[in-house]
Amino acid sequence: MRTYVLTFVVAALVSAMFTPIARGIAIRVGALSTPGGRHLNARSVPRLGGIAIATACAVTLLGLLGVNSSVAEVMRHETPRVLGLVGGALLLFGVGALDDTRGVRARNKLAAQILAALAAYACGFRIQAVHLPLVGDLSMGAFALPVTLVWIVGIVNAVNLIDGLDGLAAGVAFFAGVTNFVVAYLSGEILIATVMATLLGAILGFLFFNFNPARIFMGDSGSYFLGFLLGTAALAGTSQKASTAVAIVVPILALGVPIFDTLFSIVRRLLERRSIFSPDRGHIHHRLLDMGITHRRAVLILYSVSILFTAAAIAVSAGRSWQVGVAILAASVVMLGLVRFVGYFEYLLQMTRQRARLRSEDTERLLRLVPAAIAALDRACSEDAVLAEFEGLLASGGFASAELRTIAGDVIAKWALTAEARNEFVSARFPVGDERRARSIVIFRWSSPDGVVSPQSEVLLQVVVNALASALTRVRSDYALEKECVMAADVAPSVYSRAARTQP
Repeated sequence: MRTYVLTFVVAALVSAMFTPIARGIAIRVGALSTPGGRHLNARSVPRLGGIAIATACAVTLLGLLGVNSSVAEVMRHETPRVLGLVGGALLLFGVGALDDTRGVRARNKLAAQILAALAAYACGFRIQAVHLPLVGDLSMGAFALPVTLVWIVGIVNAVNLIDGLDGLAAGVAFFAGVTNFVVAYLSGEILIATVMATLLGAILGFLFFNFNPARIFMGDSGSYFLGFLLGTAALAGTSQKASTAVAIVVPILALGVPIFDTLFSIVRRLLERRSIFSPDRGHIHHRLLDMGITHRRAVLILYSVSILFTAAAIAVSAGRSWQVGVAILAASVVMLGLVRFVGYFEYLLQMTRQRARLRSEDTERLLRLVPAAIAALDRACSEDAVLAEFEGLLASGGFASAELRTIAGDVIAKWALTAEARNEFVSARFPVGDERRARSIVIFRWSSPDGVVSPQSEVLLQVVVNALASALTRVRSDYALEKECVMAADVAPSVYSRAARTQP
């Protein structure tokens, strides 16, 4: 245990030392995450944090090999497994770093992920069998290779998809790594326990700089590296018959948040008849923000869920049959609660309703609003007039409230159009202009019979916001997209009185 503690501390210190260096490298090469689109950061943030995590792991493990200890001896004896585990992770780190700096085509990234997974399979990290209730152990046979590839590649991309908020992916990976470490320690897997202790230290050292407000992001270099190590290390015991029954359940629970988010993203895109690889703002962290939860609280909520999943996974691994059942039941309740909390059930119900009828009530109301909105905003000749017309449109459109905020989150104007506060209110937010260069966002809230925002409503609201952006640009507003765009030369810039329209 002392060796594990030592590797954890050393990796944390090395990661903390190298993170500022990685930040400087990212700034120098232009690897920056810019605000707008699906990116929720309010300013440009370097995104090569994976350098610090990978360097900390590599330096610590190499240093450990030079020490005369039983752990180092095990690592030397299991060289093929070390190469399959660490070598594949470093390969994906390199691909991710290249994507962060220059960009890599999706098919090339997928090819690299499959190659790394093949190397892991060749080195003994395999899913040989799956335990099914009331059936027993189901041997994979010839399907062991494709099932293993799907698992590893899936986890790599799941961790990458959950990397949407400051500290979220690193924190979720940390708790999943705790599960891998505990399971490996209890089962005597010295190599896996050592690698996981090192990875946990590297993540913790990086989190000091990555937690909200983040000074650096891990980028694809970090998420690929973490995803591969976590997904591959979880398979360490699956080739042993005695551990097969719980080996697959444990990592599924440990990585419950990213796995769940990925699966629902696939279902959502299939229902919307879009490519499953198409990006969107429908991930679990986006939904939490759209509910009005702050950035930091959204991360802490998902941390809490990850901790519960970690406890359940460890209980499944170490518990008896009745304890395993209780742990799985508890994890299922947490998952269902999370689904209900973020409104995924309502989303599926709304999609069913959309297939049953042509347009929702919200859509019908917005269809009548859009022509009037475009005409009214086009008539406005000052910033005050634009926002006054916008307020009138909100009232006629049946909205409960609305806000105009800067990208940084400062409230410019807030309209409370009704005193009611009902649970069935839904919300939607849109950038004012091109999402990559927008200076402000609009947040709408209204009561929806369906309980969710339909895709048609999103499109129509975007049209209204585009008209608002055009009007603000024309009158030279500080909240417009680009002041150098086409404007009315005879209109002087005005200062909008926030107090005039802001209501408590």
